Amino acid sequence: MGLIVQKFGGTSVADVKKIQNVANRVAEEKENGNDVVVVVSAMGKTTDHLVDMAQQISTSPSKREMDMLLTTGEQVTISLLALAIQQKGYDAISYTGWQAGMVTEPVHGNARILDIKTERIKKDLAEGRIIVVAGFQGLTEEGEITTLGRGGSDTTAVALAAALDADKCDIYTDVTGVYTTDPRYVKGARKLLGISYDEMLELANLGAGVLHPRAVEFAKNYGVTLEVRSSMEVERGTLIEEEISMEQNLIVRGIAFEDQITRVSIIGLDNSIASLPTIFTTLANHHINVDIIIQSGTGTDKANISFSIKSSDLAETLEVLEENKGLLNYEHIESETGLSKVSIVGAGMISNPGVAAKMFEVLAGEGIQVKMVSTSEIKVSTVVSDEQMVSAVEALHDAFELAKVAVSA
Repeated sequence: MGLIVQKFGGTSVADVKKIQNVANRVAEEKENGNDVVVVVSAMGKTTDHLVDMAQQISTSPSKREMDMLLTTGEQVTISLLALAIQQKGYDAISYTGWQAGMVTEPVHGNARILDIKTERIKKDLAEGRIIVVAGFQGLTEEGEITTLGRGGSDTTAVALAAALDADKCDIYTDVTGVYTTDPRYVKGARKLLGISYDEMLELANLGAGVLHPRAVEFAKNYGVTLEVRSSMEVERGTLIEEEISMEQNLIVRGIAFEDQITRVSIIGLDNSIASLPTIFTTLANHHINVDIIIQSGTGTDKANISFSIKSSDLAETLEVLEENKGLLNYEHIESETGLSKVSIVGAGMISNPGVAAKMFEVLAGEGIQVKMVSTSEIKVSTVVSDEQMVSAVEALHDAFELAKVAVSA
């Protein structure tokens, strides 16, 4: 007997029929002789509906009250799923995040998990119960309800798997695994049988929506084996672990992309050694994530800094920079919206020089202008216009022959 953590996203529990299907999948795992902990998201578009109602009432709703509101979505799902499992003859019990012992930092809207008090769950598992846990939520030491931000249910599931020393964590979604790129945009996209933590972490950070980066980071840090699987089809998914076989010796294993990117340029900044840390510490203190950073000198004492952010963070970024203009001592700020980030990822890039050059040649051949570039050992990211995003992805997918990955069952 092992312990399996299963996570089902919003599309997998969107209505009663789908919840009953999830109950079947949970029961199958229990019949296989395993203990089961299930983590679920809110049903379908519930969270979007709650956000919309709040915005009808307030143009700038309190983050604390939004956490109070949004956590109700998962509570509906856990109770319905527990009832569905009970209806099949199994002993099941539902827990909110705080009942499950999820302790977070005191940050509303995007909290990180600090600890999981597992005593209650372990007691119920020992008594043969199936545990259904609300993802995306937790409680601070001071008793404040928090949410974990986008993809928080993934993070809940992997963190629970780590804390309970589970044998495996299965992430059930509306796709059958991790693909070479998003199959909704590129017809030639193929499912990968396996991918390493590092590759998946890069893809997740760069816009691939299959898994949240924090969930992959948890899995890597604690050695949790993940499998991304379909909630509707019974077939092998994509295994995510430390060591994977190099599928067909692919140099590039995936292409991620993300729209709604904005480039912010700080012009005429003091060219001092303290300028960079001051800027990015100031932004980090306001929980603004900065991605690609480029510095260029304009003279002996002045420099320009450009960086990319999510477009949804632009207003707050400009406000923070303006509030700290005296401290940062810059001349003015420029911004460019309507941008996207397109990235190639693959562990094989470490030992194969010339991959970035090939990427730029392909994009140039398609008439696609590269506005920003960022690299690591296993990825190259470029910023292009929104209008050219899909063309860039298709061209790169063809150039690196990702459509030749064998279709797996």
